[in-house]
Amino acid sequence: MWKQLDLGKWNAQRKSSLSEVMNSVQEILNEVRERGDTALHEFTEKFDKISLDNIRISKEEIKEAYSMVSPELVSALRTAEANIRAFHELQRPADMWLQEMTPGLSVGVKNSPLNRIGAYVPGGRAAYPSTVLMCTVPAKVAGVGEIIMCTPPPINPLTLVAADIAGIHEIYQVGGAQAIAAMAMGTASISPVQKIVGPGNVYVTAAKMLVRDEVDIDFPAGPSEIAILADENSEPSFIAADIIAQAEHDPNAACVLITTDRVIANKVGRELEKQLARSDRQDILKCSLGNIGYTLTKDLKSAAAVVNMIAPEHLSIQVSDPLSVLNDIHNAGSIFIGKYAAVACGDYASGTNHVLPTAGYASIYSGLDVMHFMKRSSIQMIQREGLESIADVVETLANAEGLTAHANSIRIRRQE
Repeated sequence: MWKQLDLGKWNAQRKSSLSEVMNSVQEILNEVRERGDTALHEFTEKFDKISLDNIRISKEEIKEAYSMVSPELVSALRTAEANIRAFHELQRPADMWLQEMTPGLSVGVKNSPLNRIGAYVPGGRAAYPSTVLMCTVPAKVAGVGEIIMCTPPPINPLTLVAADIAGIHEIYQVGGAQAIAAMAMGTASISPVQKIVGPGNVYVTAAKMLVRDEVDIDFPAGPSEIAILADENSEPSFIAADIIAQAEHDPNAACVLITTDRVIANKVGRELEKQLARSDRQDILKCSLGNIGYTLTKDLKSAAAVVNMIAPEHLSIQVSDPLSVLNDIHNAGSIFIGKYAAVACGDYASGTNHVLPTAGYASIYSGLDVMHFMKRSSIQMIQREGLESIADVVETLANAEGLTAHANSIRIRRQE
């Protein structure tokens, strides 16, 4: 299980699974496009082994869910929601700003929320009420008018309570690639959205990538992964605990320890064996732990270069002076600094978002935030004095490009 990785092969493996399912996912998308709700019912029966009467969850079902969830859990969800909301409110930009650049010429930006977005929340192996909050609270902060959620049946009552706390407007018990298709293209029951966000298995991630011509998405967010930076002073039991925590998410989860010290690597391996023996979800762990291991580097600067190359979803920096390493890190979805910064804190309650790019996409995408739910319009407010300050430049460049009507639209104003 615990081994020194061939990092090239490990990195390629975590990126290869998407291409393997694209054809089968495309067939599902085509079926939903052609047959709508009928296809949703059939796929739900085929994949989830459930025959649905109604795709949409009723208000009565949400109310009943509260009776099945302990007050302690409801309180925990409300606290988590408040922390997530507080963090994302820090990100919300001003509705509009204008800056005068020269007399009579002001430029700026107007920020507007999207009208309707869809959140995909995984189900099946576990309930993920935290993902409900992560996907939808920043959308509420942004001012999105309509938020819908799709999640596989049967929906855990805790997920329904989280959806209610988050203020989701419509909840549909449909999962997998077919849910992504429904939100992108619409069916009789589900009106299409402008953007789809949220993590999922390889089929969900492939579906999101295939519908990008019809709807915006956040980014590919597939099976969970973690990279941990460690030196000779790191605590092996903490590292092993973080690896197992990510490995229990999904059979395809990927975990790598990047360390300058072989002794620490060996200690982590022994600690993993101890903690595994008393861990739950053994069926998932037995699969995902085939995707874990360690790599050795000569120093922390080299370790940071490895991180930037693999661009992990989660990065835990558990070295003596973590802030000294931080400046060298450029590609990571979410960064956890210090040995007490368990990644699970970000999964639930620190307030930062746990919907993050995976499979190396952290090199080009940022994690989910308020700006994913907003669009920006540039503004120019120009008076006569401002026009005169740039008129010669506009006319000269327009004429050079052969766009004489552009030049004339300036000239006619100057002749007024």
